Amino acid sequence: MNSRQQLLIDVGNGRTKFGLASAEVILDRREHATREISPDSIQEVVKGWEFGRVVLCSVVPKAVAAFREVFGAEMIELRYDTRMGIGVRYPKPESIGPDRLANAVALARMHGTPGIVIDFGTAVTFDIVSADAHYIGGVIAPGLRLMTDYLHERTALLPRVDLSEPVTAIGTSTKEAILAGAAIGYRGMVKGILEALRKELPAPHIVATGGDADWIVSGMEETITVDPDLTLHGLRLVGNLHDA
Repeated sequence: MNSRQQLLIDVGNGRTKFGLASAEVILDRREHATREISPDSIQEVVKGWEFGRVVLCSVVPKAVAAFREVFGAEMIELRYDTRMGIGVRYPKPESIGPDRLANAVALARMHGTPGIVIDFGTAVTFDIVSADAHYIGGVIAPGLRLMTDYLHERTALLPRVDLSEPVTAIGTSTKEAILAGAAIGYRGMVKGILEALRKELPAPHIVATGGDADWIVSGMEETITVDPDLTLHGLRLVGNLHDA
């Protein structure tokens, strides 16, 4: 067992991401469907990895029991009161999603403050870190695929589409119309939220993460850094604090 390496676990609604990390970098990554998480599947996913510490954040509380069974009480479960190197200035800190805290840690330690993290997942979340490195709040909106899937599920004639860049803003088929609405409309929503946030948080560092981050950001005239491993980096940094 390599006691200097860490196992990082980000339990999302759809997928659970696993990272093997040193103190400085993420060395390897694996994924597993969250609905299929069990003690046996966890052991299979991490087979061959050597680590001395486990750091977890989860937005699916019922999935955590399996990780506790495998890794025991020594596993670090990120919460608002975990030692994480930033402060929390929020009325009900226990209501903050642990993944959002991990993102805030990585933003503050790797990119600077004040700042905004945009996480494109099942929901798109905007998390705000103040100039003095405190988590202070955010914005939650529907995720891109949640919006398009809902159109399909709640209407009789609209199909489910694979997301891609629309050729034109004026769709000449149902599929093209949905793609235009998804890409152009979603970017417009993100831009509008950022404009409002900048009025209350001047000159923020902005970092995006999550499955749709690259695609959405590539079509926006915004200075946004994309970091697909931001949440895992936050967990890595939290784990490092437990060496001190």
